[in-house]
Amino acid sequence: MDYIFRTSQEMAAQYKTRDPYELLDGIGAVTRFTSAFEADDLKGFAMIENRIRYAVINERLSESEQRIIAGHEAAHLILHEDVILQSPNRVLQDLDIYYNRGRLENEANRFLADFLTSDEEILCQLKWHKEYDYYDLARALYLPPPLLAFKLYSMMQRGLPVRNPVDLRSDFLKQ
Repeated sequence: MDYIFRTSQEMAAQYKTRDPYELLDGIGAVTRFTSAFEADDLKGFAMIENRIRYAVINERLSESEQRIIAGHEAAHLILHEDVILQSPNRVLQDLDIYYNRGRLENEANRFLADFLTSDEEILCQLKWHKEYDYYDLARALYLPPPLLAFKLYSMMQRGLPVRNPVDLRSDFLKQ
């Protein structure tokens, strides 16, 4: 089983939540909001200072975008703590998470997609709403369509009976 999927499910089970803010609390991260950046600029960042984990979120984003950024930063703190600690300033900034095609952003988006929505939720929606297209499904699950693509890709990789009608884009948060 995929390490990222397994880790996301362990976190959801351990903290009994699929809420990114509760996950941040559970891992002991301090969550801060900032208005220092425009909405189309820095979305958020994860950092570790004096052994304290921080997730900083741009408060100029919509509440739903802030929630996605919170989960994305939690994923970095969980999956990439060693990378953050090795970086000179101990910060991973997410300026262009929607357009960054790097490994770390891809992994954070995969974790977030699997953490936010269970396989069962997807399969249930597909079973009871056969008329749904991809965008209807994303709307019903309160997910940005590109994040749904990561979830469907994960499910396909694990052999579940879904198909993904779009390409994966780690850079979807930019739009």
